[in-house]
Amino acid sequence: MSRQRKARLGKSHAQPTFDRKEDSVYGTFGATFLGPMSVMATEKGICGIHFDDDVHCLRRRSEAHFPALQWKQDAWINDWLTKVCDLIDRGIAPRELPLDLHGTDFQLSVWQELRRVRCGTTITYSELACRVGRPRAVRATASACGANPVAVVIPCHRIVRTDGGLGGYRWGLQRKRKLLESEGNG
Repeated sequence: MSRQRKARLGKSHAQPTFDRKEDSVYGTFGATFLGPMSVMATEKGICGIHFDDDVHCLRRRSEAHFPALQWKQDAWINDWLTKVCDLIDRGIAPRELPLDLHGTDFQLSVWQELRRVRCGTTITYSELACRVGRPRAVRATASACGANPVAVVIPCHRIVRTDGGLGGYRWGLQRKRKLLESEGNG
């Protein structure tokens, strides 16, 4: 099993749960053109962004991933929620949006590289594997994309299959299609 490590990208925990004991995880809800969204964060940064069509299912999904999750309406988490909503709905990239992520070294390298894929562009899973120095690890790269805990902020929706097909998307292909269209890729 790969060694887990902590990293703050920009200033990660693989599925299925976030089980760190040292940080409290707080969550809040928002609405975007993609549907209901939850944002989970420690005081260090965002550690999860989830979508679902139903708020009750979204709540259960978020609580399953973050077992000690506490729903909260504090200014700091609401500020981060607003920035994520602005990014999704208006394409306004926040200047500073700290992330508090956990994952394997490989996942963290994939997620870091994903943040370099510019809005309005797509690359293939193969290209992404090459960019992280593992050209033969295409399936592992796709799995790391699927394990991305912070939808949209780490833009795994910008990765497509070699044949141009959408491939998969943890939050549904309809959301992936909408995101790409909103960014001028559709």
